[in-house]
Amino acid sequence: MNTRKLISFDWALKRLLRSKANYEVLEGFLSELLKDDIRIPEILESESNRAHAHDKSNRVDLKVKNQKGEIILVEVQYEREFDFFYRILFATSKAIVEHMAKSELYENVIKVISVNILYFDLGHGKDYIYHGATRFVGAHYHDELLLNEKQQQFFGKEYPHQLYPEYYLLKINQFDDIARDSLDEWIYFLKNEEIKEAFQARGLAKAREVLDIMKLSEKERLAYEWHIEEIRYQASMDRSRFMDGRFEGRAEGKAEGKAEGK
Repeated sequence: MNTRKLISFDWALKRLLRSKANYEVLEGFLSELLKDDIRIPEILESESNRAHAHDKSNRVDLKVKNQKGEIILVEVQYEREFDFFYRILFATSKAIVEHMAKSELYENVIKVISVNILYFDLGHGKDYIYHGATRFVGAHYHDELLLNEKQQQFFGKEYPHQLYPEYYLLKINQFDDIARDSLDEWIYFLKNEEIKEAFQARGLAKAREVLDIMKLSEKERLAYEWHIEEIRYQASMDRSRFMDGRFEGRAEGKAEGKAEGK
C-alpha cells in the first residue's frame, strides 16, 4: 500500500491551513463532520488562535466563519484538562459576545459550532465521536420542542437546538483504525498522519498534496521536527505528573493504613 507520512493536523492549522489556497482541506474535514457543504469565506484572527514562533501550548485553535455566517471553532488538544467542558462552554460564549454589538437584538446572536480534536481520554464512553446540542424534551411526552411557525419562517430553523451552540468531541486515540465511512477516513488521518490511496473523503486529496512533509523547506522541516518533539515532551511531563500523583496517593494510603493498624 502506497502511503506517506504527512504533517500533523495541529501543525497544519498553525502554519498551512490559514492560507486561502488551502481552505479546501479544512472545508473538506468540516463538511464530512457536520454532514453539510461547508465553505469558508474567511478565517477570523484573535489572540487565542494566532501562531507564535515559541508557543509551547498543547492546544491549537482556529476560528473560521462559514458561508452561512456561523462561527466554527476548531481545536486540537493533546493533554488532559480537568475543567475542559467548562472551557469549551466559555469559548463558545465568548465567541457569541465578541460578535454581538451592544445595540443588536437577540435575534442576531450568532450560531457557534465547537469542534474539538482530542488526543487524550475525556470522560467515559465507548464512542470516538460525540455530538452535543441543547434540546428541549418534554418531561411527560418526551417530544422535542419545535419553534412555532412564525419563528421557523423568521429564523429559517425548525428546532431551538439549531440556534444554540453545538459541540463535537473527536476522541482520536479511541478510534480502532477501521474506516467505515468518509468521516472515519479523516479520523484515520488525524490519528495516523497517513491517507490511504483508497480514501475518497472530501478534502483528503488536497490534504495529501498540501501536508506532504517532503515538500517542506529545510527551515519548515526543522521547525516541524521541533514542534513534534515539544509535543512529546509535554506528553511526557503530563504522564510524569499523573504517575507522581498516583504514587503519592498510594504512599499516603499505605501510611494511613499503618497508622490505623497501630
